Amino acid sequence: MLKDRCPILQFNDLGDERGKLVVIEGEQSIPFAIKRVFYIYGSDDTVVRGQHANRESEFVLINVAGKSKVRITNGTEELIVELNKPMMGVYIPRMIWKDMYDFSADSVLLVLASTHYDGKEYIRDYEEYLKEMKS
Repeated sequence: MLKDRCPILQFNDLGDERGKLVVIEGEQSIPFAIKRVFYIYGSDDTVVRGQHANRESEFVLINVAGKSKVRITNGTEELIVELNKPMMGVYIPRMIWKDMYDFSADSVLLVLASTHYDGKEYIRDYEEYLKEMKS
C-alpha cells in the first residue's frame, strides 16, 4: 500500500522558551544517509515542481516554512500530502512519482536526498514511468 511505503514522519520539537529546534539525523530520524540537501522557495500556487520519479534516490520532503502539497503515485495508487509543519515530513522511496504544488508565498520546501545528483536516474516522462513500473 502506497501510504505504508511513503509514511508521514514526525520529528521531535526540542525547543523551549528560547524558540523551536527540530533535529533530523540521517539513518535515525530518516531511513537513509543524507547525501544531498536542497530547498525550493520563491514558487507560488500556480507552480508545479518535481514531475518525476527516481530510479535510485530516496527523499524526505519537509516544509520548514509555509506550506505546499505533494502528490505521490506509483501509477496505480495516489496519495496527496499537505506539508504544513516544520516537524513533519514525508518519505518518498525510489521509483515513486512526485509532484510538488500549491506553494504558499512563504513556502520553503527542504528536500533531503539519499544520493548525489545524477540526471540519468530521473524519469521525467510519466508514460515512460508507467511502462517501467509494469515491467
